[in-house]
Amino acid sequence: MQLSEQEIIRREKLGKLKELGINPYPANLFPVNHTSKQVKETFEEGKKVIVAGRLMSARVQGKASFAELQDSEGRIQVYINRDEICPDEDKTLYNEVFKKLIDLGDFIGIEGELFTTQVGEKTLRAKNITLLSKTLRPLPLPKVDAEGNVFDAFTDPELRYRMRYVDLVVNPQVKEVFIKRTKLFNAMRTFFNDKGYFEVETPILQSIPGGAAARPFITHHNSLDIPLYMRIANELYLKRLIVGGFDGVYEFSKNFRNEGMDRTHNPEFTAMEIYVAYKDYNWMMEFTENLLEYCATQVNGTTQATFGEHTVDFKAPYARVSMTDAIKQFTGFDITGKTEEELRAAALSMGIAVNETMGKGKLIDEIFGEKCEGNFIQPTFITDYPKDMSPLTKEHRDNPELTERFELMVCGKEIANAYSELNDPIDQRARFEAQLALSERGDDEAMFIDNDFLRALEYGMPPTSGLGIGMDRLIMFLTNNPSIQEVLFFPQMRPEKKAIQIELEEEEKAIIAILEKNANTLELAELKNQAGLSGKKWDKAMKALSQHGLTKVVVNGESKVVELQS
Repeated sequence: MQLSEQEIIRREKLGKLKELGINPYPANLFPVNHTSKQVKETFEEGKKVIVAGRLMSARVQGKASFAELQDSEGRIQVYINRDEICPDEDKTLYNEVFKKLIDLGDFIGIEGELFTTQVGEKTLRAKNITLLSKTLRPLPLPKVDAEGNVFDAFTDPELRYRMRYVDLVVNPQVKEVFIKRTKLFNAMRTFFNDKGYFEVETPILQSIPGGAAARPFITHHNSLDIPLYMRIANELYLKRLIVGGFDGVYEFSKNFRNEGMDRTHNPEFTAMEIYVAYKDYNWMMEFTENLLEYCATQVNGTTQATFGEHTVDFKAPYARVSMTDAIKQFTGFDITGKTEEELRAAALSMGIAVNETMGKGKLIDEIFGEKCEGNFIQPTFITDYPKDMSPLTKEHRDNPELTERFELMVCGKEIANAYSELNDPIDQRARFEAQLALSERGDDEAMFIDNDFLRALEYGMPPTSGLGIGMDRLIMFLTNNPSIQEVLFFPQMRPEKKAIQIELEEEEKAIIAILEKNANTLELAELKNQAGLSGKKWDKAMKALSQHGLTKVVVNGESKVVELQS
């Protein structure tokens, strides 16, 4: 493992601490009794408190120093006087440990009493300092000049997502997003529980990846010797519980889809699904808008949320537009009664990429997604989807070509999907078989036939309405984050590129050193002359450097120039 200069220095300090008899990773508890926030909220002159956290700044001024300690709730200023923490003759704790061996980022505990500085800063006067954990890597702390300009901020998205533990330390404002995320889950639970609905858990490993049209992750169970799929949705299991006699069940589920990644999609995501017996999709629309109005208020203190250039208002009621009307409004094309061939031709005429594997439902979905979806900024229910798009949804009571389904659009993105649930087992089997036909045509997102679910329906399911909400996408809107990676603690990332360590021979090192002294480029003949190597050693060294990609020979007229590659 190659260490930076700072990492080497910190390891040397680690050794010196041990030589002084100080355990840099003590096992015993440290009796913290206040957070930084509690100190400020209950501040009293002379009050004795014990706090702990990371050392984030230090201004050493001879026998006294000011420092900032950061804990889970903020920062507090600490005043450290040599003679107060070292009242006896031995001043090692201040002169050696604090000034020389403790680094920014180290965890320390402070026992002391509160006072107010001459400039009015609420401060903790240290009476004792305890090292709680020595850090071996320096934090990427930003620097601020006299004019207030910030340099070296830890802002690179890939580094922030890959090292979220560092991001949370040096960019503490990021924590607020995740605090609001938890508030959202708590608010939704409260809303459901107050209405008497029951939170449940259903399988993540499933024998059939049912409940949605998506490409699953597949694994193998060795003991049973069967394939298993990571859950793409929990819908069919929740509806089994309605069959079993529950009147209202909900679940916050981790779902997994083996599909593309972008700013609004992660292969692992969180959904909430709720199913309520004896209800329909009209009831669920009103339920949904009341739910989101309540959640927005609990998270942000208002029904309004800023998302990019838009101000979105989650206050009920929301507009309702049928899918047929939406497509007609934004394309001039009426999908009513159209055949698959007519839909495919219309999509192509609109410049939408479609192929022969797509059935009517997929074609309509592509037209709506490309031409209509982005136009709905304020919360809007898109209702009455064509039957081919909705294999788990009850046929519309007024139009057999449609289903009783809605999706909720916000800022051009879907955040909720709901149905009057299909409870006719014969119709459901026919819908599954239609999906199987699409799968045989090459649609790798078509649904599987779930025979056990069909058996459950044959035992009878009451009229039911169900709702699914993408929790990650909803919190994006409530916290003004355009990227899903910003609202996930640890989003999926591509494998980290590892630097290839190349062991160079002495002759190769010598050639690189000559090139570096000559602005990374030199004529081949002059380089060979300065290297002073025999023909055999020269040829071997130059060949190795070229194979490693470290040098390149460029023909420049009649001369040849060697360039050092970065």
